[in-house]
Amino acid sequence: MPFQHLFLFTGAVIFACVICLWLLSLRLENASIIDIFWGIGFCIAAWLAFALTPQGYLPRKNLLGTLVTIWGLRLAVHIGIRNLGKAEDFRYAKWRSEHGARWPWFSFVQVFLLQGFLMWIISSPIISAMTSGFPAILTPLDWLGTLLWTVGFLFESVGDAQLMRFKADPNSQGKLFTRGLWKFTRHPNYFGEAVLWWGYFLIALAAGKWWTFFSPVIMTYLLTKVSGVAMLERTMKQKTGYEDYMRKTSAFLPWLPKS
Repeated sequence: MPFQHLFLFTGAVIFACVICLWLLSLRLENASIIDIFWGIGFCIAAWLAFALTPQGYLPRKNLLGTLVTIWGLRLAVHIGIRNLGKAEDFRYAKWRSEHGARWPWFSFVQVFLLQGFLMWIISSPIISAMTSGFPAILTPLDWLGTLLWTVGFLFESVGDAQLMRFKADPNSQGKLFTRGLWKFTRHPNYFGEAVLWWGYFLIALAAGKWWTFFSPVIMTYLLTKVSGVAMLERTMKQKTGYEDYMRKTSAFLPWLPKS
């Protein structure tokens, strides 16, 4: 299947999924389920592309499918465990309160359709690389992309695990976690996610899909300026000691803390 047809078909499947999730969220009165689906949506896109591109170079398809699945399922499980038994995420709860009776349709557009659209667009390097049969060899760019993905995945997964372990300790209530990877960047998980998407792009670049550079650019922008660092910092500034942590620790790129 050519890329254009595959891209449109993948988009239709993703939108069907988010519409079903939206209906489920209305029944559960909890829009946070879309966050769990974020990683799963990319897994669906990757394996649809894998199944529908017999012309693609199989080792590269296997590599991409494996990397996306490891990342997507790990993220979905992490968010699912984090949200288990808890109230709706504060962002959605705030919007629900602000919009009242308009919330169902607002959430459909602003939460579910928007995230579905972003999944679709950002998955471009994965889908396009699956369609390419050339070069029929794993190049240094493939391996460099895999190395970059590994660095990003470790930052994201280790950072998440360190923070979750800290929050599970009753003695940590009201305290800030500033050890481990969090000593070098205030958001190792967001940094890691941005880096691994540049890894996906390098693998797509190895297959000649240079034009998909917009995908990691969008992801990096979202993580730093929209839904990641910027949004969380506005909330965290209210916590005791966070401004001092900000002065000492890099916001995004890992760096040695200031004395």
